[in-house]
Amino acid sequence: MSDPLTEIVRLLQPRAVFANVISGKGSWAVRYSEYGQPSFCIVLEGSCLLAVDGHEPITISEGDFVLLPTTPGFTISSFSPAPPVFIDPKVVAGGRGELRHGEIHGAPDMRSLGGAFMFDRADPGLLVSLLPSVVHVQGSARLAQLVQMVGEEYEDQKPGSEFMLSRLVGMLLIEAMRLTAGGGAPPGLLRGLGDERLASVLKQLHAQVDHAWTVGEMASVAALSRSAFYDRFTRAVGVAPMEYLLGWRMEIAKQLLRHEKLPVAEVAERVGYGSTSTFSVAFSRCVGQSPSRYGRSD
Repeated sequence: MSDPLTEIVRLLQPRAVFANVISGKGSWAVRYSEYGQPSFCIVLEGSCLLAVDGHEPITISEGDFVLLPTTPGFTISSFSPAPPVFIDPKVVAGGRGELRHGEIHGAPDMRSLGGAFMFDRADPGLLVSLLPSVVHVQGSARLAQLVQMVGEEYEDQKPGSEFMLSRLVGMLLIEAMRLTAGGGAPPGLLRGLGDERLASVLKQLHAQVDHAWTVGEMASVAALSRSAFYDRFTRAVGVAPMEYLLGWRMEIAKQLLRHEKLPVAEVAERVGYGSTSTFSVAFSRCVGQSPSRYGRSD
């Protein structure tokens, strides 16, 4: 049986870009401009205020994990007002040691490890579609361990660090998605996986993407009537069952065309199309260009 979360992370191929320890003492505030790529933070000690643009400020404390899939502008600060220091995350390098804000001397009121990552292959919009705009997980020891290891690998730059970082960030993403799955997730795959009956269908769709699925067959897997399944799937996942399957087939097709450089006919067969022309029409409608042109572009 295929695991959808593993497939998605494998398709994205995440890699860490930078990581830094940030600390603050007394009255302090740091304003980060919009970054546009996914970023993460784990609070190592103490607590502070996080205000993400478009959202109410939240308190984040020791052990809390935050993931921002698109990283809009945000401010982290002490609980007492202070003029902010402005930082552009696109020009801040990681691995430079601890960045201290507020009072220089004495034990900090807050220490956190934050960083960002990019994806080598798939459009990061795939991740954005799965997660809330602000993921806040409280008290996850596993996430704390993973983020700590990301920081250590980035700082030490030992042989094999690039490989280790890509694997650690993939594990971090899966753990964050696991903890978000269910009612707390927006309509999408994660909410669907939080529903036991829909999860069985989603796993089989991913395991047999080349199968000639019908809504009736999916409903049978979910042990629901066709209409009940259709309504439940559409509410949880945000799109109709066949539309979801089409979108996932096209994500796989894009990778096979651009990165595996497979012929269009073979890609069509792998993603469940008996006719190359039918696949080409569907791909062009979804992606905005023909499969052959997409495969030739960088």
